[in-house]
Amino acid sequence: MKTQTPNYNKMQIKKINYLLIIAFIWISAACQTQTKDLITQLKELPNVSVEKIVGDTTFTEYYEMWFTQPIDHENPKLGTFKQRVLLGHHNLSKPMVVEIQGYNIWTPKAGELSKLIDANQLTIEHRYFKQSRPDSLHWDKLTIKQAAADQHAVIQALRKIYKNKWISTGISKGGQTTIYHRFFYPNDVDVSVPYVAPMNLSREDKRIHQHLATVGSKDARKKVKDFQIACFENKDKLLELLEELATKKKWEFSMGLEGALDLNILEYSFAFWQWGNTSLNDIPNADANAEDLFKHLTKTSPFSFFEAKDIITQQPFFYQALTEIGMYSYEVSPFSKYISYEKDLTFDFTLPKGVDGTFNPESMLAVNQWLQMDAEKMLFIYGEYDTWSATQVELKENNKCQKFINPAGAHGTRIKSFPSEMQAEIIGTLEKWLELKINK
Repeated sequence: MKTQTPNYNKMQIKKINYLLIIAFIWISAACQTQTKDLITQLKELPNVSVEKIVGDTTFTEYYEMWFTQPIDHENPKLGTFKQRVLLGHHNLSKPMVVEIQGYNIWTPKAGELSKLIDANQLTIEHRYFKQSRPDSLHWDKLTIKQAAADQHAVIQALRKIYKNKWISTGISKGGQTTIYHRFFYPNDVDVSVPYVAPMNLSREDKRIHQHLATVGSKDARKKVKDFQIACFENKDKLLELLEELATKKKWEFSMGLEGALDLNILEYSFAFWQWGNTSLNDIPNADANAEDLFKHLTKTSPFSFFEAKDIITQQPFFYQALTEIGMYSYEVSPFSKYISYEKDLTFDFTLPKGVDGTFNPESMLAVNQWLQMDAEKMLFIYGEYDTWSATQVELKENNKCQKFINPAGAHGTRIKSFPSEMQAEIIGTLEKWLELKINK
């Protein structure tokens, strides 16, 4: 056998070092050009404008995008609008969490799921809200089908760039919107996690009344009702305080001050159990003075919910609620001694003038049937005491999805809100569905 000479060995070592240096330079160049490559890919998407911005710094890069969407996906000739979308980028190899908003974009920050699985995040503003409003509002085009088509267009565009797992999620109305999008486009994402999402089956779903009559303990419910009665019994003094506050805040109420006060007292029980921010010990006694009653009422159930300018801002929500996705009403019979309304009070006063508010139950019935039969890999999060949990998704025999209810939890329930053993079960389900390890 011929022995290799020392010079030959030196040449081989030099060759290997040379190749290592070339590889290092190539990898470094690839890392340095990743930002440019991403921007280039984003700008190559059709009907999209892109700008790099300062967003949540937990992401490596942050972008604001505007997608040109048709007002009517079935009739593009009707016109277009710009839809705002935010992109928080870590790495092309990581999963993508798409936050489907039910309203405007509340925050640019990473959501719970994005942080939990160290994912990229896409946040989509809902059509007709804030910056994603057409110049002319065709109210009949504000449907769950049209909104889902918006989200589908955005997701399909970004899926050309991000090839890993996709997870959709949303909170409250965003959770509802997440459900509706998955109903129309079940293959857009791999997994969905709707948080505290109602599944209303009628225009004013009476299950809300049943929930308020049974939630928590008997003593707790009595204290809530006693407070409402105390407010009604001090109505004249509370009206004076409301008039003073409305003047200071420059508020206007289409139903008048007395109507606004009646509505807000009735809203109190809904708000108390929905948010869970108020301790029972914080509720004033029935013999408290009017100032203390009013202060607690406004803290728990702000009057701005019924104020004219706020209603205009949230009108797309009210329109959807009253025509397609359902709402609730105020039960007046327990307080008939104090108010003279013959029927339960509804939210018809929020509708745009001259717009038909007829409710179409077909959409929710179809979505509900799909949830109980065909939906897959959807993980539902609820709070037990949250008023909106009254109309939570009922999976029936569908074991392809999972639902978790946080004991005594409210509308702010998140995965981190659950007891540790339930958190482990939730995370285990996500790990199984996503086929990845989650480090808590």
